[in-house]
Amino acid sequence: GNGGHIHYHLADPLTGENLFLDEEDPRGLGLSQFTYQFIGGIFAHAPALCSLMSPTVNCYKRLQVEPGITFTDFDFLWTPANIAYGDNNRTQMIRTPGPGHLEDRSMSSAANPYLALSAYVMAGLDGVRRNLDPGEPNLGNLYSLSPDEIRLRGIRLLPQTLDESLAELKQDEVVQESLGVIYEEFVALKEAELREFRRQVTPWEIERYLTLF
Repeated sequence: GNGGHIHYHLADPLTGENLFLDEEDPRGLGLSQFTYQFIGGIFAHAPALCSLMSPTVNCYKRLQVEPGITFTDFDFLWTPANIAYGDNNRTQMIRTPGPGHLEDRSMSSAANPYLALSAYVMAGLDGVRRNLDPGEPNLGNLYSLSPDEIRLRGIRLLPQTLDESLAELKQDEVVQESLGVIYEEFVALKEAELREFRRQVTPWEIERYLTLF
């Protein structure tokens, strides 16, 4: 479950102008209206994107929110289990390190960057086309809030398993389109991987159950 965070902005191909930058941003993050629409698209498709950005069973160990996983003996994992954006705080899925600059912390290093990033850009541009808005930024540490407080803010949870994210992919035409002709093969491969995983007996199961039953 290693992270593969992406830092990015989009630029005008002719002038090189940073299209994400707006020093007069009324929300105070230094982001343009184009950027907020782009984030809105990412959020609309985030559950399906997760199947490409976290494409293995093991990836989802880092996206869990239960005590003992998010909170560990070595402090926080600093992973974004919630679909949220905000200021320069590492508990957000999309962090704003500075004006005109985004970091998405949900991507795993196990992702195929070509598949994941092409889907990511298509999802963001879908938000621009549809004029989506992600709402007000969440400022500060999301780990300091209870799950109920987070849900009251309207913040959704990222898929917690590969099964969940594949189910979302099957309902998301934009992310499917990004995969093109390999969409069905990708789903078949991941479903085969899940079947193989379910047949495995792990050391944890042996240690926990062998002497009980």
